[in-house]
Amino acid sequence: MTKPQLYVDFNEMVEPDLVLLSKTNIKIDNNGKEIKLFSGLKILVYMDDLNDNGEIENLIAEGVVEENKSLGWSSHVKWCCRINNKGIYYESESKY
Repeated sequence: MTKPQLYVDFNEMVEPDLVLLSKTNIKIDNNGKEIKLFSGLKILVYMDDLNDNGEIENLIAEGVVEENKSLGWSSHVKWCCRINNKGIYYESESKY
């Protein structure tokens, strides 16, 4: 089974390896399918960007869904993605 690919904004990092994911229990994947979020769900997250050559290319990361326990500016979001030790990279650098 392939991991769901979910859009995030990597500018919304709560910690160096934690990105905001969703305010609700459902998020639409890159194929338009509804994905029910729960702690421990393994996912791929992505964001459109420009690579070093100025070409459109997705940034991606692999991680696990976890409940948001952060306070302050991000407390309104229910779910986050904890990015694994591979970090965030361009899709052409495929590490998965």
